[in-house]
Amino acid sequence: MALTLALAALPLAVAQVPNRPPTYQMNSSTIIMPCNNSGFTSTASTAGWGVVDFDWSNAKAIWAKSKPMNDEELLFKQVQMTTAATKNATVWVYRCIVYAYPWYTSVRTILDDPAYADWFVKFKKEGPWQAPKCDNNYSPPKCSDFFHMQEQSPGYPHGDGDCAAPACDCGTKPCGFYLWNHSSTTVVKGQSFQDWFIHSYMFNEVGSSDLVSGFFWDDQWPADGHFGDSNDNIVEDCGLTPADLKQCTAGWETNMAALKNFTLGKGKFAWQMLWTGGAADKSGSTCPGPLVTQENCASELRSLCSETSPAQTRTMMYAFGPGHCQNCRDHLPVDPPQLKEDLANFLLVRGPYAYLGHGWLGCSHDYVFPPELNLDYGEPTGLCSETSHGSGIFTREWTKAKVQMDCKTYTPTIAWK
Repeated sequence: MALTLALAALPLAVAQVPNRPPTYQMNSSTIIMPCNNSGFTSTASTAGWGVVDFDWSNAKAIWAKSKPMNDEELLFKQVQMTTAATKNATVWVYRCIVYAYPWYTSVRTILDDPAYADWFVKFKKEGPWQAPKCDNNYSPPKCSDFFHMQEQSPGYPHGDGDCAAPACDCGTKPCGFYLWNHSSTTVVKGQSFQDWFIHSYMFNEVGSSDLVSGFFWDDQWPADGHFGDSNDNIVEDCGLTPADLKQCTAGWETNMAALKNFTLGKGKFAWQMLWTGGAADKSGSTCPGPLVTQENCASELRSLCSETSPAQTRTMMYAFGPGHCQNCRDHLPVDPPQLKEDLANFLLVRGPYAYLGHGWLGCSHDYVFPPELNLDYGEPTGLCSETSHGSGIFTREWTKAKVQMDCKTYTPTIAWK
């Protein structure tokens, strides 16, 4: 496969913080990532949360049966429902930045147009291929030379989402995860891929709406060939060489730098610009856990209480425990099991931009909004600090409360003034 790259890398905006004034209001500093497979997410189940970030699988039982599928439109309908039901709700929506989903109308439109062929990665010319090229529910079968796999794809009669008879409808191509060619330099109808990717895909009438405040950007182009949400057959099925992978990864990085700068300039944000732990420049994780635990309490608080910590310089997302994508059973409420500890640690270390909440926990949950998240703790008067060298007791003064964590007993205290 021949790939070309003629775009110079753009510098990423250094300060990955929202283009808005900071707030320490607790209920505005909360975040969840819900979805409901069987239909729309109940607006009552997301009430109170500061940021509600909807996954692409939301309402899958409805849009998978639509002809053609209309996931993009139903995501926006969910946004409209949520913002109408909750005053000042901040809602983000899902966009994949590596795989092209034909159940999104904006993607299907160009996937069905031969002029855009160079913007998609193709199967290698000669098989065998691990991923099926055809949907045999059609007569004759519906096939495509564009690489696509059935990982997490709706299917008929059953798949990750069940299509209605006689088959799934994703336009002229079979349903599946297609693959963007981020290194394409082909200009189509006056647009480069990067221009379309930012302005006609991310910031189309949905992404540019004032009701949409941000995005979840899923997956990344891997120079080593290990793609997310898949097996390792992509490289073999497409005949990608190490040079191809390196070049397409460079194209992806260039396009993402441009997208991040444009998004920040528009006053919007994305989950991947959050800091959820790890290296200071690390992208936000889908499966974050609490930054401070009983095991690392003192050492982590000593690090996070520094004015140069990413907790202070970036937009921190602090996950309730246990986190790390430890899914609850479907349809059970998600109630933080260590609320007092996580809340105290969050108040100790948070900077001007920070969220406390849940990463990905799967679909069809109600997220309990604890009353402690509706309280007004005021604003911090300084950073947290250890009461004395090696004491293991950390405190932080807020204008309306004093927050403390005793790491030796892992005992949190919030004392009102």
